Amino acid sequence: MGIPHYISCRVHNFFLHEDTRAVCFSSMVKMVTVYAACALLCFAPLLVVSDPPVLTQPEQVHLSYPGVPGSMVVTWTTFNRTDSLVEYSPWGDILFHKSAKGSVTPFVDSGNEKRKMFIHRVTLSDLKPGSHYVYHCGSDMGWSDMFWFRPIDETIIQPAFALYGDLGNENPQSLARLQKETQLGILDAILHIGDFAYDMHEDNARVGDEFMRQIQSIAAYVPYMTCPGNHESAYWNIGPIHIISLSTEVYFYLEFGQELLFRQYDWLKQDLEEANRPENRAARPWIITMGHRPMYCSDDDQDDCTTFDSFVRRGRNDTTPAAPGLEDLFYLHGVDVELWAHEHTYERLWPVYGDKVFNGSVAEPYTNPKAPVHIITGSAGCKEKTDRFNPNPKDWSAFRSTDYGYTHMQVVNHTHLYLGQVSDDQAGKTIDSIWIIKDKHGYDAWF
Repeated sequence: MGIPHYISCRVHNFFLHEDTRAVCFSSMVKMVTVYAACALLCFAPLLVVSDPPVLTQPEQVHLSYPGVPGSMVVTWTTFNRTDSLVEYSPWGDILFHKSAKGSVTPFVDSGNEKRKMFIHRVTLSDLKPGSHYVYHCGSDMGWSDMFWFRPIDETIIQPAFALYGDLGNENPQSLARLQKETQLGILDAILHIGDFAYDMHEDNARVGDEFMRQIQSIAAYVPYMTCPGNHESAYWNIGPIHIISLSTEVYFYLEFGQELLFRQYDWLKQDLEEANRPENRAARPWIITMGHRPMYCSDDDQDDCTTFDSFVRRGRNDTTPAAPGLEDLFYLHGVDVELWAHEHTYERLWPVYGDKVFNGSVAEPYTNPKAPVHIITGSAGCKEKTDRFNPNPKDWSAFRSTDYGYTHMQVVNHTHLYLGQVSDDQAGKTIDSIWIIKDKHGYDAWF
């Protein structure tokens, strides 16, 4: 095998010229370093085992509004059980001098690895609307970054929203612009109209975890309100709006129980009747629904909404009893705006009911419209890219775009509501906008 180079240098060092001895010594030091590094690498697996990763650090922080004035729910995840604490304070006060405790719930993913995590929820109460609060969450075993939020004020005069569906953690085209708008304080809330991450359950839910980490830069600052989509029930009030989140998936996944479809329909009917009581409709005249799969669309993908008898719109006749659709229910209770996603495009419809256009007038179609206004906003960005349109849409299709983007909505007062589509492909340009103007709301507004 011969003598290793660094040993040969050591044996002959005193018989060599001074410069040559220096070279040999340098070589010897380098070789010793290499051998030491190799030895450490051999034991690296043992070193990792003896120093397990920290699983008590909070992540996936997000806010939601529980529907109680002056309150906010903070939710986050850890992978080991810890306490559930939020420390917070009004902006400018002594930092974190208030605290609130909450609950922790174990969650076991249904994938084959049965990954276990812990979901923490803390409700903050007695918040002053209009004030700003700073907070962090976690426990003495690990704290999140510091975030801030502004409590939802149900009497807020002009609430501003971003609306979109179908946002994934691969190709999340609109994410950066949404992050900036959120942290500039432009938005009061986010409405994510189904389909998250693409898909939440993939890789034993690791895709879902990564998505929740990505949107933390939005959802930790404003309430992030959602409805279920085909890739994965509540209502709430803000300002002059009553917003209803519903599942369209109950019409498509009957194997999970047809009773879900009928229970949701009954719940929607009761809620809409309550929202239409004179005192409630006077306080919150705008009724807006958000569901994932639209009743109408003109994409060229042969989806349910491209047929006249859409399940969501018309119901299903292959159940016992027949399952009612939602179009008549929403029309009879004077729903003003219906927000949808699922189609990876943006499409604005003329006021429509029963597959027919009911504009307010030729010159001002959205002034006192005679039917609900539908908006499809499913182009926020995901790995499935955008869809194509049918070249021959029906008369109810008013504006279409395949640009990546999302929708702004602002309710200015009891009579005026603004909707505008932001194109991420065109550097944040508003490529479409309308004002819906209504002198009255409810079923009688259609006549």
